[in-house]
Amino acid sequence: MSVELNHTIVAARDKKASAEFLAGVLGLEVGAPYGPFIPVATGNGVTLDFADSHEEQITAQHYAFLVSEQEFDAIFGRIQQAGITYYADPFHRQAGQINHHDGGRGLYFEDPNRHNLEIITRPYGSGG
Repeated sequence: MSVELNHTIVAARDKKASAEFLAGVLGLEVGAPYGPFIPVATGNGVTLDFADSHEEQITAQHYAFLVSEQEFDAIFGRIQQAGITYYADPFHRQAGQINHHDGGRGLYFEDPNRHNLEIITRPYGSGG
């Protein structure tokens, strides 16, 4: 068996609201609670397991999602409709823009916990 990422835990102030935010933006489903977690599964079987954090400040993490061109259009539309600020770069210097790395499209936005989320249509280093 090759090594595959199966799941990761995502710290949240409100795990239900955070899971619903991600699922809503990406067009995914929120799974049934499992112990202290609320999962959101991606198309390749990886789950992001949202858990309530009792820390005063949540350390922001980065989560990147590879999507098709059609999925990008749908997600981008939901981001714009919701009034979510998006950026072409991970440092949030190019607000209201998308990037075209490797001949695809990409953008960054934050979730309610300030996690840095990214959608891309081409893997980095794939050329273009």
